[in-house]
Amino acid sequence: MTIKFDNVYINETGTVSGPYEGNGPIGKYLDLCHDDLYFGEDNWEQAEVKLIKEAIDVLLRKSQVDLTLIDAFIGGDLLNQITPSNYAMSSFNKSFIGIYAACSTATLGLILGGSLVEGGFLNKVITFTSSHNMAAEKQYRYPTEYGGPKPKTTTFTATGGASALLSKEKSGIKLESGTIGAVVDSGSKDVFNMGAAMAKAAADTIYKHLKDTGRSIDYYDLVLTGDLGIYGKEILKEYMASEYNIKLGKYNDTGVMLYDLDSQPVYAGASGPACAPLVVYGYIFDKMRKGKYKRVLLAATGALMSPTMVNHKLMIPSVCHAVSLEVIS
Repeated sequence: MTIKFDNVYINETGTVSGPYEGNGPIGKYLDLCHDDLYFGEDNWEQAEVKLIKEAIDVLLRKSQVDLTLIDAFIGGDLLNQITPSNYAMSSFNKSFIGIYAACSTATLGLILGGSLVEGGFLNKVITFTSSHNMAAEKQYRYPTEYGGPKPKTTTFTATGGASALLSKEKSGIKLESGTIGAVVDSGSKDVFNMGAAMAKAAADTIYKHLKDTGRSIDYYDLVLTGDLGIYGKEILKEYMASEYNIKLGKYNDTGVMLYDLDSQPVYAGASGPACAPLVVYGYIFDKMRKGKYKRVLLAATGALMSPTMVNHKLMIPSVCHAVSLEVIS
């Protein structure tokens, strides 16, 4: 299902990251980069709470919008019961809609926030998401201290927080439309190959978006997925060509873009809810403002797994939510 927005804009964004992201190719486009993974906190989970709060604080400072004018927050993260988001929100005393869409949380938040603004229910909404490498690894696989070897198809959970301010004020980047994806049976059971698990969901949503809008893939100056990594990226390209006869030419994956895969020890690239918004709110929005891109389709992907279900040897269901982003003419 695709929702068309006539008057919704991303007025400002806030991006905060850890050291790997700050030292990567897009580090200079991020608002704040920490040089360690604790951020001055006692543990990984509290560090992620701080990531969210800082991303929102940066956004409010950049936009010069007072917190009292924000009607609601929409956001979530990877950890059980979206705990970091709930703890972060306890500092703001604002209406909060907590969501879980794994690594596609950023785009789902934009779609939900855009719908509330477009419908006139809310005036100003902040959407956010976060992920922390160490916290996610501890929950979903093994603590890194365990020292277990990983295959080359493994993706590296990004450490970062990202926020976006939505309103009807005509400034920034227009949120043109959003496609809510379906949960797809990938057939994959490999917790160390998220790209393979999510590629089919990405293809399904991209195809449905193009069908719903009556557009060809060439309508967009750039199509982005997040976060398939180097192997999932190729699977998606092959699947789109064979299943839908669609060639992904002007295409890249934010999981590939976030790190320098030649010099950083990140396996097949980035994953995590923060991956796509760090790349898009930082690097891509900069290029859109400078005229390199006018229309961008962001299809963020999420693996909807849990350690329990993986241990039951069940397949990993996936989802992809997409948003169409356009430069204001």
